[in-house]
Amino acid sequence: MNILAVAPADLYVEGEIPVRPGSPADHQEEKRALLELSQRMLDHPEDVLPRFVELAMAMTGSVSAGLSLYEPDPAPGIFRWRHLKGTLAPFENSTVPRDDSPCGITLDKKRPTLFRHPERFYSWISDASVAVPEVLLVPLMLGGTEPLGMLWIVAQKKDHFDSGHAQTAAELAAFVGAALKMIEDRRKLQAALEEQETLAKEMSHRVKNLFAVAESMVRMSMRTPGTKEEMAKSLIGRFHALASAHGLIRRSFSTEGDKQRLTDLAGLLELIVAPHERPGAVSSRFRIEGPSIACGEHALNGIALVFHELATNAAKYGALTSDEGEVEVRWREESDDLVFHWVERGGPAIAAKPEISGFGSKLLQDTILRQFSGHFAHDWQPHGLEVTVRLPVKNLSN
Repeated sequence: MNILAVAPADLYVEGEIPVRPGSPADHQEEKRALLELSQRMLDHPEDVLPRFVELAMAMTGSVSAGLSLYEPDPAPGIFRWRHLKGTLAPFENSTVPRDDSPCGITLDKKRPTLFRHPERFYSWISDASVAVPEVLLVPLMLGGTEPLGMLWIVAQKKDHFDSGHAQTAAELAAFVGAALKMIEDRRKLQAALEEQETLAKEMSHRVKNLFAVAESMVRMSMRTPGTKEEMAKSLIGRFHALASAHGLIRRSFSTEGDKQRLTDLAGLLELIVAPHERPGAVSSRFRIEGPSIACGEHALNGIALVFHELATNAAKYGALTSDEGEVEVRWREESDDLVFHWVERGGPAIAAKPEISGFGSKLLQDTILRQFSGHFAHDWQPHGLEVTVRLPVKNLSN
C-alpha cells in the first residue's frame, strides 16, 4: 500500500524545507560537534550514538530526538527506538513495524524527510497520547551504504525546521555513519584476533588429546592377538582415521585445498569415531542413528569439535577405555531443534558425578552455547555418561 496516497495531504511536507527562511549555519558549532564525536569514537565508541542524538537535538532547537534502529529480520523488519532524549524518552526500546512508520518512508527515499502531525495517520502515535507538530527524519547509513536506521528530531511547533537544520542533521548523520563503519571494522578485527587466540589454545589442547588417544589405541592393539605386522597395520589405519577426524575441525582459513567436506551428520560422526573402533572387530562399538541433516561448513566444524571432544573423553575416562565399552549416538528433530543423545555403556562404573574442568569442557560449552546458541546437559548414570545436546536447526546452515 502507498501510505502517502491515502494519508492527509499535508502529512509529508518535505518540499517545504528548502523554501523556509532559516538562520545562517553555525559552522564553528558544527566543527566542534564533529570533533567531539570523533574523539568519543576513539575513546568511548559506545557513547557515540547517544551523544549524536543530544547534539542533533541541541543544534536544531528541538524538544525531543532519538534513533529508530532498523532490524530487517524477519522481513519487512521493524524499527527499535534507542537513545531517546527529551519528551519522548519514556518510549525507549519500543518498536514499530517498518511499513507502518514515517521511518519506513524515509528509508525508501534515502534522504531527509519532514512530517507534520503524523499522529493523525499513525494510530500507534495517537494511542500514546503524543502530539508531534513536526518531525524531521534523517537516514543513518553504516558506511554510506547499509541502512542502520533513522535520526528523528521533534519540534515543539510546526514550521520549525528549515534547510539549515536538515543540512546540519544530515552532516552529523553522515559522519556518524562513517564512524560506525570504523567501529564495526575494529570489532571484526578484534573478533578475528580473539578467534586466533582461541585456536592456539584449541590446538594445544587437541595435541595433548591426540597423544592420549594414540596411547589408548596402542594399549588396545597390544591386547589383541596377532603378529607385530598385524598390530602395525591396525595402528596405521587407526592413526589415519584419527588424522581425518582432526582434519574435519580445521577452521575455514586453512590453506589446504583438499580438506574433506561432509554434507550430513552420519558421515561426519562415523569419521569422528572411526579411530576408536576395536581392532579387527566384526561389529562396530558405535551405534549411530538419525535422519539426514544437511549442515554448512561452519556448523560441521563446530559439531565435529563437540563429538571429537566427547569421543576423546570417553577414550580417556569413559566407556572407550574398556574393550567392552560401546557408545550410542542418536539424534532427531524436535520442534525447531536438533537433539543429540550420547550414551556410553560398558566402561568403568560411575559412583558419583566427577568434577568437570579444563579447556576441554570450556571448549564444549563455548561451541554449543556461543556458536550454536544451543544447550547441553550431562547425566552421570552408573552404566556410563549420557549427554544431551540441543542445537537450533536454523544455526546449522552456515
